[in-house]
Amino acid sequence: MPAILTLAATPIGRADDASPRLAAALANATVVAAEDTRRLRRLADDLGIVLSGRVVSYFEGNEARRTDELMALLTGGESVLLVTDAGMPSVSDPGYRLVAAAVAADVPVTVIPGPSAVLAALAISGLPVDRFCFEGFAPRRAGERARRFAELADEPRTMVFFESPHRTAATLEAMAEAFGVDRAAAVCRELTKTYEEVRRGRLAELAAWAAGGVRGEVTLVVSAAQPRGELDDEALVALVATREAAGESRRDAVAAVARETGARRRRVYGAVHRE
Repeated sequence: MPAILTLAATPIGRADDASPRLAAALANATVVAAEDTRRLRRLADDLGIVLSGRVVSYFEGNEARRTDELMALLTGGESVLLVTDAGMPSVSDPGYRLVAAAVAADVPVTVIPGPSAVLAALAISGLPVDRFCFEGFAPRRAGERARRFAELADEPRTMVFFESPHRTAATLEAMAEAFGVDRAAAVCRELTKTYEEVRRGRLAELAAWAAGGVRGEVTLVVSAAQPRGELDDEALVALVATREAAGESRRDAVAAVARETGARRRRVYGAVHRE
């Protein structure tokens, strides 16, 4: 049998979500590459199995160097099982480099499917699931994050993001600014775990809730942009007037209406000025 690289999905919360196939693969693997070897051993204990093969670390800090070492094993005829802390390797986790190297070297690559925070959050979000895209983690820097969200403002599919708990509030605020305060979304926290929580609402509401602090693993689901028809000047003026009546300055109201409708800011301002 030729050497095979196997990507194995691990539970995102509950150990008993692990499949019998995953347990068997861990017990029988000759080499297991793990993002966190301590978490892997805890999972093995929870599953009641013994890791009989060699266990090596494979995480962001050593991914480049360890990829070469694992490729040497694979091309030498030894199979490798790759696992990360939760979910599927290479999906916002280490693994892509090794998969790409294996494909380039004609080493067979297979997968043991399993739990996915992306699909779990999407399924329970209450938002449309017929078309969606996964955007991973938002940029950490505020300016880069704002530019990324501006690019996604007209995305016609439901969007799924990962986020760290201490950046969730800032990310939701940036989303409200770029996508509009009324865009529907869901914050899915600690999926499958004891304190699982799903908050659904408008981005402004969720940002206000998150400002009080968020804990645990977070997945964000945001609804798609609605198709925008060409609005006449009268409609643009009415939208600005509504925002001004709610307490926004004219400058902020014009900017928000231009962003949400796709109309040029100069055109919106001109229409309001003429009115």
